[in-house]
Amino acid sequence: MNCMDREFQVTIRQTGERFSCSSKESLLAGMARLGRRGIPVGCLNGGCGVCKVRLLRGKVQKLGPISRAHVTADEELTGYSLACRVAPQCELELEVAGKMQKPFFKGFVFQTGQVPTK
Repeated sequence: MNCMDREFQVTIRQTGERFSCSSKESLLAGMARLGRRGIPVGCLNGGCGVCKVRLLRGKVQKLGPISRAHVTADEELTGYSLACRVAPQCELELEVAGKMQKPFFKGFVFQTGQVPTK
């Protein structure tokens, strides 16, 4: 990792979960490593607005354009963005703007070959 590619800690306010995210990857990519759906995933290119977040603390760099239909200029000024289109530049705290999803099932039952019972 060179000096331009650093890892930062990101905290999700609703759950208190923390994850590492590179300054060269989207917040959504970092969130995916948590193994949960905290930030919903949609189109991955800023067009659907599903991964909308509000930055409470820290600074991000834009990775590409976002649809103004999903994040208005006024919202952006108050910290809203799309997790698929921004990368951290320092430690961050954010909140998911939409409804938090249930955790992913980690696949333990399928890895062991056991069949779930009721």
